[in-house]
Amino acid sequence: MTPTLVRQHSSHTGTASPVDLRARARDWSEIQERMLVPLYEAVFERLDVGGGTRMLGLGCGSGLALLMAASRGASVTGVDTRSPELLDLARQRLLPAAAEAPEPGGVRPAAAHVRAARVVEGLPAAAADPSAPAFTLVTAFEPIGCLDGDSEGLRELLAAATPLAGRGAAVVLAGWGPPERCATTSVLRVATKLADPLRGAGSWRPALRDDLEEVAQRAGLRPDGSGRVACPFGYADVESAARGLLSTGLFDAAIAATDPEQVDKELAEALHPHRRPDGTVWMPNVFRYLVARVP
Repeated sequence: MTPTLVRQHSSHTGTASPVDLRARARDWSEIQERMLVPLYEAVFERLDVGGGTRMLGLGCGSGLALLMAASRGASVTGVDTRSPELLDLARQRLLPAAAEAPEPGGVRPAAAHVRAARVVEGLPAAAADPSAPAFTLVTAFEPIGCLDGDSEGLRELLAAATPLAGRGAAVVLAGWGPPERCATTSVLRVATKLADPLRGAGSWRPALRDDLEEVAQRAGLRPDGSGRVACPFGYADVESAARGLLSTGLFDAAIAATDPEQVDKELAEALHPHRRPDGTVWMPNVFRYLVARVP
């Protein structure tokens, strides 16, 4: 749950990382990323994404949304600055040169079926191609309304991306729905509680009703409709749920403030009410999306 839902804080600055970033990327791509498939499908259906679409995916992560758009015939470009590990997985999924290499877990990527795809590490400007037509669709699927300051970061990203899109191009923003309609809210509050010694820096916050509209307005975009999509988080067991949620990066401040063992313990306790008799974990959630247009 981007954006992205996923907040991969890179350790490539010379400091030690409290987590295994490669394992975290696998957990995101194998467990957590699929929770947003209903959101991707609803947006692509509404905008009739197909052979005439040139899509720029901001914060593309491991590339599932790009792959889904490409399967509809779109040409896709993904950019991300945060996690080389996730981008490696996106390239395995999308780029023909990686088609022979299986993904983690033995799943062979669908790169051979992708008509045109690029995965670029860096800011949106790195995706510019003067010889290619302007993008017709820009997506920022990482839901905002999770972390303090995430809407400001998205506004800056859009300011860099919209010059690459044509006039009237669709720009899609995503956000968490009302806290009372998101069962995962109670679990994410664990991150806020444990991160309190850091004065809440980088901690979860409840979504606000006009988050997306405010970002669009400040980015100079024209709103053109919105929607809500049910995106339940379902896991095989509590361990898978914890791995998936930790892969989002939303608990990083809590880990830094305490230690991984304490976070694991309290996260498991918070997940317990959502555990069903068969051992699976189920949390209904609603996400919002906003379609805006480049003026």
